[in-house]
Amino acid sequence: MASTHLSKYTLAFLIFLLSCTHEKEQKFADAPRPKGFNRIELPNASYVSLEKGHPFTFEVSSYAKVLKDSVSWAEPHWLYIYYPRWDAFIQLTYKPLNQNTKKLAALIQDAYTLASKHQGKASGIQDYVMTTKSGRKAGLIELEGEVATSFQFYTTDSTKHFLRGAVYVKTATANDSLAPIIKFLKQDAIHLIQTLEWK
Repeated sequence: MASTHLSKYTLAFLIFLLSCTHEKEQKFADAPRPKGFNRIELPNASYVSLEKGHPFTFEVSSYAKVLKDSVSWAEPHWLYIYYPRWDAFIQLTYKPLNQNTKKLAALIQDAYTLASKHQGKASGIQDYVMTTKSGRKAGLIELEGEVATSFQFYTTDSTKHFLRGAVYVKTATANDSLAPIIKFLKQDAIHLIQTLEWK
């Protein structure tokens, strides 16, 4: 008799558990889920030499197109390294120095001023100096948050040449989801600096 009682209670308890589990599964199935990020497939890095005709040379991604800057105030040797796959680019502006140390100081100051214009949207800004394999120095500026450009840089030989660059991704997608692309472009920008040679 006791075992029959026990089995009735056990059976009732199991039915109760199963119904609760089913309700939870149904609630979970009906609940709104957060949107996920699209999977971004990145190619292996591959580089070619920049075309001739500039006072500098470097290796550029084989997935990019090198375009002349088309704004009305663009100077000679201002370039876009454009990545059609992501509608992204590295913008390059070049300035001859002609041994002018005041001009060099002003251009370095401009590089930091342009970066600080994104301070309103940036959650953090870090700047540091990188030494290339050949011993050349480059100033790097990284910006965190929902900013148009997350990585900027400048490099110079201090007497004749000054080159500034900025990475841009032209899309409304949040930078968190673009992180793999931004990282890829940043690596390309650093490769550009590492392989840069002045003429």
